[in-house]
Amino acid sequence: MLATSALALAGCGVDRTGPADDGGPTGTVTVFAAASLTESFTALGRRFEADHPGSTVTFNFAGSSALATQITQGAPADVFASAAPRNMATVTDAGHAAGTPTVFARNQLVIAVPEGNPQRLAGLADLTRPGLKVALCATQVPCGAAATTALDAAGVRVTPVTLERDVKGALAKVKLGEVDAALVYRTDARAADREIDGIDFPEATRAVNDYPIVVLADAPNPTAARAFVALVRSTAGRTVLTDAGFQPPPGP
Repeated sequence: MLATSALALAGCGVDRTGPADDGGPTGTVTVFAAASLTESFTALGRRFEADHPGSTVTFNFAGSSALATQITQGAPADVFASAAPRNMATVTDAGHAAGTPTVFARNQLVIAVPEGNPQRLAGLADLTRPGLKVALCATQVPCGAAATTALDAAGVRVTPVTLERDVKGALAKVKLGEVDAALVYRTDARAADREIDGIDFPEATRAVNDYPIVVLADAPNPTAARAFVALVRSTAGRTVLTDAGFQPPPGP
């Protein structure tokens, strides 16, 4: 009886606060996210790892259309965050989503120009000036689709010198001095505000992109996937996103 009691008392001293015992997320969670989420999701990834010892967040940032294709072709991922519902639909229509995607942020375009705006651009019509070099995203990615909508709303036809695979590519052309302007998201312009200026234009409100997120049906780590999505949608997550220049999602 004494031996049994001693074992029981010893058991009471065991530390059961670790992630494996309390059911918290551990291991690697792989997040496929739109390129425009790079800075904000990287910050949220660091927070997630700090909040959940034993967890690691791995990101694949790229154009949403490319990510959707990778997922439907079997690339292993836990979470998909798209820069537009259309690319999310590619994933959900193929049966790769575990549940209904939720919009967690919105974004809109600005004209990115070198710091100081040397060409003195003020709106979309200025992008048609002879000799002006403009970069746009390819139309199949959300920033390209949004650019088309905005230009159509302004009645402006622009012939770009390059079509980029994602918004970071378009922004890089401005940073490198290879183009005079590009249409990029406000968030990307803000992240690069030491190198470029972002010019607002009224037609951007006609091309606002909703950003949906979802846990994937074949997620290797569904517990961590759900926890990461919860962080993105939390008050803390929304603060990180709004600080980066994202708009809150519609509704309460």
